[in-house]
Amino acid sequence: MRYKDISGKEIVNVSHGSRLGVLGATDLEIDEKTGQIRSFIIPNYKWFGLKKEGAETKIHWKAIKKIGEDMIMIETDG
Repeated sequence: MRYKDISGKEIVNVSHGSRLGVLGATDLEIDEKTGQIRSFIIPNYKWFGLKKEGAETKIHWKAIKKIGEDMIMIETDG
């Protein structure tokens, strides 16, 4: 799977039914040796994306349950 295939998809936590962000507006943590994605890092933005507030959310690749046509469904308690 290529990044362009998952970019632009909404990230949704199925445990809480909450929308976490859109992939593409997130940072990626990449394993330098293998080139694989370790996690998505989602910044906490307020004021319509103009001001960064608070701690970021890190979603590990293993938390992904399903990559659908429009969204990435994850399952975490955090």
